[in-house]
Amino acid sequence: MLKTLLLILPVLIPSWRFFKEIEPSPRVQWALVSDDASTPDWQEFRPRPQHITLLQMALRLFWNPGWNETLFIVSCAERITQYGSHHSINEIRQRILRDIEQLPIDLTEKLMRFRLVFVSRGETGLTQEVLFLSETYPVQTRVT
Repeated sequence: MLKTLLLILPVLIPSWRFFKEIEPSPRVQWALVSDDASTPDWQEFRPRPQHITLLQMALRLFWNPGWNETLFIVSCAERITQYGSHHSINEIRQRILRDIEQLPIDLTEKLMRFRLVFVSRGETGLTQEVLFLSETYPVQTRVT
């Protein structure tokens, strides 16, 4: 009986020792630009909500495809910083463009680019280190 319990215990109480070290995940930011020379206004891609209700929290335990996709984007960002993965760059690009095209703004002659940044807390406050800056991608205009 004790042997069986020792075999089941790791399943019930997982060990976090499989992480070599815990590091901050890169944040994905995007910007619309008119050309390569313009100064972008960077916005965080899919920022976390400031507040969620208890009901929303309970529902997220069982159904949360949006958060699952956001976690996928974070893993793609980590692969870009580690290996420069073209597949991951394309996955993030597609998702950002899909979200941008739903915005109620004029997208005529606009380009999109994204970057990956590490935000860390230093002695002088929050600092951002840019790890990756994408090329520019054309944004599809909506036909109304």
